Amino acid sequence: MWTQQSIGQWLSLLLAPAQLHELLSRHRVQGNLAQNAEQPFAGLSRFWQQQIPKAPDAYIETTLRWLEEDDRHFLLTRACADYPEALTHIHRPPWLLFGKGDKSLLDKPQLAVVGSRRASHYGLQHATQLTADLTRCGWAICSGMALGIDSAAHHAALEQGADTIAVLGCGPDICYPPRARELYREIGDKGVLISEFIPGTSARSDHFLRRNRIITGLSQGVLVVEASIRSGSLVTARLALEQNRNVYALPGPVTQSSYRGNHQLIQEGAILVTCAQDILAELPALQGAMELPENIENRSKVVSTGLANQQMLANVGFETTSIDSLVERTCLPVASVMNQLISLELDGWVTAVPGGYVRVRRE
Repeated sequence: MWTQQSIGQWLSLLLAPAQLHELLSRHRVQGNLAQNAEQPFAGLSRFWQQQIPKAPDAYIETTLRWLEEDDRHFLLTRACADYPEALTHIHRPPWLLFGKGDKSLLDKPQLAVVGSRRASHYGLQHATQLTADLTRCGWAICSGMALGIDSAAHHAALEQGADTIAVLGCGPDICYPPRARELYREIGDKGVLISEFIPGTSARSDHFLRRNRIITGLSQGVLVVEASIRSGSLVTARLALEQNRNVYALPGPVTQSSYRGNHQLIQEGAILVTCAQDILAELPALQGAMELPENIENRSKVVSTGLANQQMLANVGFETTSIDSLVERTCLPVASVMNQLISLELDGWVTAVPGGYVRVRRE
């Protein structure tokens, strides 16, 4: 049972100097901290105990109030038996994890799916399909609830009735970005939301870098779906490598700048992914996995449709294909190209996007 004193001692770690963190980490390794969950500083010399700053009363009151608000709210410390085992093996694991939802999911086998906030249709489509296939194989999905690829992965997991974990770059009581309110609510109800920041902490750019080490630390592998050269997803991939996690990258259109980061990762040794099977070859399906579609290894291939405009469909890629490109490839008049595209769109084979059309994946 949390008390003001025990909460205050743990919260004081948020203000403690780096030297104290290192000392306490050694203390933790020796097993002393685990034996004193309510008094984390027991056993430290008087000198070091005097170096520990006092947590502000506002921190303590906010945390206690938040914990009492909902029985699905929780606080895990590195002394707790149910603190995620995977995080204990990374550099500087968070001392505290504030959460909402089913905390038992934190120890489930997870894969991280990350990528651009301004994702292309191609990226969103592949994030959704790959996530769906991976969850059918028993994997939980971890991501950062950002717009774009992160949100697509969370949504896909939820639609499959699978487990998903969202790591936040703000307090656990704050939905960021604000427009993801419904996703935030659904993950809190059906999955789990966690943060190393106390309730009420606003989102900041430096928080997301700290958040990313938790995403990679919880996961056995990281799939980068879409990333530019300066993308935060590339930083996440570097963290994964430092933590000895597998890194997977989806190749994209060579002319699309938002995939230059993916191509660089592949050149540097990341595992190229075209379907879920490429990941499952390294991290097999888990016990109790659902049966996968028979064509999982061939989802990127053009299928025979029997349509009169099959040739037109074959020229529309899963990346954005412009009208000019289709005219050039098919040697047909613009009017004929447009008529066939409209027909294919009505039948659900393609969809219009800014800049042209993209192929729709179908089972």
